[in-house]
Amino acid sequence: MPSNEVTPPSADLQRELDLAREAALSAGEILERYFRDRGFEIDQKGKDNPVTTADFDADHEIKRLLRAPFPEYGWLSEETADNSDRLACHRVWIVDPLDGTKEFIKGIPEFVIAIALAEAGHPILGVTYNPIKREMFWCARGSGCYMDSRQVRVTQTPTLEHATVLASRSETSRGEWKTYEGKLRVNPIGSVAYKLALVAAGQADATFTRTPKSEWDIASGAALIVEAGGRITDIDGSEMLFNKPSVKLKGFVASNALLHQEIERLVPHPDRPKTS
Repeated sequence: MPSNEVTPPSADLQRELDLAREAALSAGEILERYFRDRGFEIDQKGKDNPVTTADFDADHEIKRLLRAPFPEYGWLSEETADNSDRLACHRVWIVDPLDGTKEFIKGIPEFVIAIALAEAGHPILGVTYNPIKREMFWCARGSGCYMDSRQVRVTQTPTLEHATVLASRSETSRGEWKTYEGKLRVNPIGSVAYKLALVAAGQADATFTRTPKSEWDIASGAALIVEAGGRITDIDGSEMLFNKPSVKLKGFVASNALLHQEIERLVPHPDRPKTS
């Protein structure tokens, strides 16, 4: 059973965790202000890929709080121009200052700040914060996963028949989840990082997508899932590694581990032949 006792992270991650949580809270104040007064401007980075002044302001605040204390750490953020120097760094911050921009624009409180620290490709720290619902999900390697001050774990649901699976709002609106009707109990939720945090906290059993995602969408949630006792792989079942030259990752499956193989059999992908 989850405990209310907080297990301290290893000494070499305590400062990073403290500052990552501080950065998430500070950026959260910026996002909440924009969310309440609707005073942001909207631009487009590509088709169906909006960005707002809130994204950039939150990114600037997180960068201000995290980069100077750790000058040897690399930096990868959705709203910062990428620099290949990060590839030579043993540790790299991976940040999405506003994951769920579409929901943010629509006034739906299903968006988060996602901050991860990866070491040699593995996410070792994750902070995911919903500033409207005041939900802080966090973890550091070896210390368990927490929602606010309470330790949380993934569910123990053993079969998909009884599972709740979180789906992308955008994908369901495009009809991409119709193939699972009658097979899954599906709940559409905004923000990849938020869905992963909810699964880690035991508020749903799994989430998956066949759509490629960027490292900053997944890294924080991947850390949370693992520390909560779950499992996350890319869509063909391979381990997910971060701080790669290309920030795009294959779709993924994240679950309480008990459901993982069943989901992998259900979800078609190019590398596996379809089964009847």
